[in-house]
Amino acid sequence: MHYEEIIQSTIKKNNSKIVLLVLDGLGDIRSPKFYSKTPLEYAHTPNLDQLAKKSVLGRMYPILPGITPGSGPGHLGLFGYDPLKNVIGRGVLEAIGIDFSLQAHDVAARCNFATINEESIITDRRAGRISTEITQKLCEILQTIKEIDGVEIIIKSGKGHRFVTIFRSKQKEIGSLINDTDPLVEGKAPLLANGKNTPSQFLAQVINKFMKKGYELLKEQFPANAFLLRGIASKPKIPSISEKYLLESAAIASYPMYRGIASLLGMTLLPAPDSIEGLFQTYVNYKQKYDFFFIHVKGTDQAGEDGDFDSKVKCIETVDKSLPILLDHMPDVLAITGDHSTPCVMRSHSFHPMPVLLHSDFSGIDDVDRFHENACNLGGLGFFESRYLMGLLLANAKRLDKFGA
Repeated sequence: MHYEEIIQSTIKKNNSKIVLLVLDGLGDIRSPKFYSKTPLEYAHTPNLDQLAKKSVLGRMYPILPGITPGSGPGHLGLFGYDPLKNVIGRGVLEAIGIDFSLQAHDVAARCNFATINEESIITDRRAGRISTEITQKLCEILQTIKEIDGVEIIIKSGKGHRFVTIFRSKQKEIGSLINDTDPLVEGKAPLLANGKNTPSQFLAQVINKFMKKGYELLKEQFPANAFLLRGIASKPKIPSISEKYLLESAAIASYPMYRGIASLLGMTLLPAPDSIEGLFQTYVNYKQKYDFFFIHVKGTDQAGEDGDFDSKVKCIETVDKSLPILLDHMPDVLAITGDHSTPCVMRSHSFHPMPVLLHSDFSGIDDVDRFHENACNLGGLGFFESRYLMGLLLANAKRLDKFGA
């Protein structure tokens, strides 16, 4: 009997409240370049540390040791979906996250505006993180591309430098087994799209033509004179959190990617103000209506990808300063962690395990008195895969019956 089958056989409903607070890319590593401390270790976090003294802590692998996750697999693991068995493309999540209604055979791609030089070499994969307002104007330019080789091109602006492209064909089958055109580093040219089967090869040719036309339209729009496609995918079938765990769930997340995964899993999307205080206040406002709350903070990941240690520290400290809003309305179970690590010294997602804090009346208390990576190494939860976190949350919420006689 597999773990998920055991959960299904023991799950039950009650009135308990569970909050999962995710600081995106929270995990980090010590480096001499940054005071030989992680941002979480360096930050002044009296509220988190006080909570740690009353909780149990540990480290989580987002997938498996040594494997670096994307944001989709990282979050799927947190919600108890095995990321090796449940694959959701980033383009799908981004499209759903901006409330676009994907049709059954649509293929979606998450796109970043980027900067290229005269030699078509990428100098900035995020075009200086241009504003949403600029992205909207640039998307209007690209929206003049209506169709290529019988494939409809639908372009929707996202948040910041991101947008979504949906490919739709009523005449010919299109596939999504296509590589990203983003090489993931500056100093290289955008990659050509290549498909792994006949329908995907056809769409890859369309994508390459789309990029050529789009770059021509954007050539005077410095710094956003190019774009990169990632997570090219079609919509999968996946059970909702309500079906899986008997939980009425809600998400408080502002970025389309995370709203997308929450929506795909059947969570209600609640208002998500830009401020961290606002995120926590939304939980307070809706506390009585839902069983499970996913609260997402983006700033830690963005700072890590920029290699901005000070900004990551500042975001963590802002969370800590705002935390009493949540703690004054303490749920029955509270977990604080990340979906993956984004070390500032690496400026990217990494394979390092995330710190995790779990608090409830039944969680127990270990000897760890601070919440940071190296302290969590000694915590009572030990090291485990993130797909087991939901089981721990449900058990602490007394939502699992005894297994067996």
